[in-house]
Parts: sequence; structure tokens; C-alpha cells
Amino acid sequence: MTAAFIFPGQGSQAVGMGKALADAFPSARRVFEEVDAALGERLSDIIANGPADTLTLTENAQPALMAVSLAALRVLEEEADVDLKRDAAFVAGHSLGEYSALAAARSLSVADAARLLRIRGRAMQKAVPVGVGAMAALLGLEIDDARAVAAEASDVGVCTAANDNGGGQVVVSGEKQAVERAIEIAKARGAKRAMLLPVSAPFHCPLMQPAAEAMAEALKTVEVKPPIVPLVANVLARPLSEPAEIVRRLVEQVTGTVRWRESIAFMAQAGVTNFYEVGAGKVLTGLVKRIADGATGTAIGAPEDVEKFKAARAHV
Repeated sequence: MTAAFIFPGQGSQAVGMGKALADAFPSARRVFEEVDAALGERLSDIIANGPADTLTLTENAQPALMAVSLAALRVLEEEADVDLKRDAAFVAGHSLGEYSALAAARSLSVADAARLLRIRGRAMQKAVPVGVGAMAALLGLEIDDARAVAAEASDVGVCTAANDNGGGQVVVSGEKQAVERAIEIAKARGAKRAMLLPVSAPFHCPLMQPAAEAMAEALKTVEVKPPIVPLVANVLARPLSEPAEIVRRLVEQVTGTVRWRESIAFMAQAGVTNFYEVGAGKVLTGLVKRIADGATGTAIGAPEDVEKFKAARAHV
């Protein structure tokens, strides 16, 4: 098996995402209905129609992105004969996308993933008062240099490397004054660009500890099964299949670094040549091309993407 199925994280959301899939395929509609039922509200209306600022709220964006990813996967399963157990060597997801990956691999139910992501989104937002935290993208610095920048900036507050996205793109997270200091230091050390990100909270840093504790409690309320395909975990960049360890790493992930570059590199070194980004946007597809030489990245989030996937499989 030379394929991995990967699932996007926050920032990939857009009003109308998944709507064409839901309009075209009953299997996609059923996923949105399942998520609505699990949350006790019509999140599907916000996904389809907005407004954008409501969709972008962390507590909405996280379950919404999972819903679109699982809707797209169900269409692939029903229309293109995709069987993850047969067709995938690994699954992985960027931050909240890890929950999408686990639902895809039948480790979590879609309903449980939706409820957990609603709790996760609310807990992450609540952990730090608005305006106290920040995140910044440092472009043109590799992870070791970015960690050194964050360590120096920590003199004025919490600052850590939150996302190692690959291709010289590292995101730092922490207290606003420390993150702003990291931007200054990064520019002085030769970063091509360094800028604050439009986020509502400082994700994947120690300030998120209250949210990690909330997720530890929430995860006790759901059944986590062994995934049918190994999950390459964000905080380890290696595969997991044992439910208790998956839970432990999901809790760590709230405050830990998303080791995306290493995760893609691990899968490529294990023989994966085709990465399918299932859901909204094409962010991960772009990163794959920067990280894994010779690998192909394909985004699948609309009916025409499904048709192209089917056509490509027919020619194999």
C-alpha cells in the first residue's frame, strides 16, 4: 500500500465547504445529519451558509472541518470503492484533523468525534482570555532555528514552537508579548517573513493546559477502538494503534507541537507515494509537495475531485 489519507486542520474552513458533495451524494448528506444530531443543532446550515465569523469560531470550525472530511471520505467509499483497510498504509490529521483521521479509521464514531471537537474547541477558546495569547508564522526558518527563536522570546513570556509544518514554515504560540518578540528575533535571524496569525487563541502551547485537562475528562466518556489503519500521531510522528495510547497522545496534542513535517517524512520513508487530503482546502497537499520529494498530493473535497480520483484509479 503506497497511499496515506490525511485530514486538514483549522484554517482550511470556508463557507460552503462540502455543500456540493452534500447536494450530489446522499452518503455525504448523512454525515452532516449525523453531526447535527450529535451536537443538537444545525451546524450544517452554518457550514453551508455562514456567516463566516460564526463558522470560524473554534467551537464550530473544528467539528465542521471533521464533518466535511468524513462526508468526502464516505463518498469515496461508496462511489469510488475506497476501503481504507485495503487502500491505506496510514491515516494522519493536522491538529483537529487527527480526530477526523480517527473517525475515518473507525477508531471514533463520527458522532463522538463531533462532540469531542465541540468540547475541544470551547476548551481551547476558554483556556486563555482573548488578547492574551497569539500565534505567528515564521517562514524561511527550519524547526531548530525556530525553537531557538522561541526560547529567546520566552524571556518575556510563554513561547513555543506549535506547528512544524515543513518547507521552512514553523508556527510559534504563546503569550502575545513573547510571540511579538519572536517575530522581531526571527526577522533579525533571517526569516523571509514573520507575522501574527488571525487566530483566537494560542493553540499547541503550555497555555492550553486547561483544555488538555478538559479533553482528558471528555475522552473518558467515549469508546476508542483500535483503528483499522495506523494513525501517525501529531506529537510522535510515528504510528499508533493501541486505544489507550491514542487517548494519551490526543491529550498531549493540545499543548504539544504538531510534528507535521516529520509525520509526512515518516510516511514517505515507509513507502507512501500518494497522499490524499480528504476534506476542505488544499493546505496539506501543498505541504506534502514541499516535504516529500517525488510524492504526489491530491485534495479531495468536491464532486469533481471524486470523479478525477475514480478516473485515476481506473487507469491504474
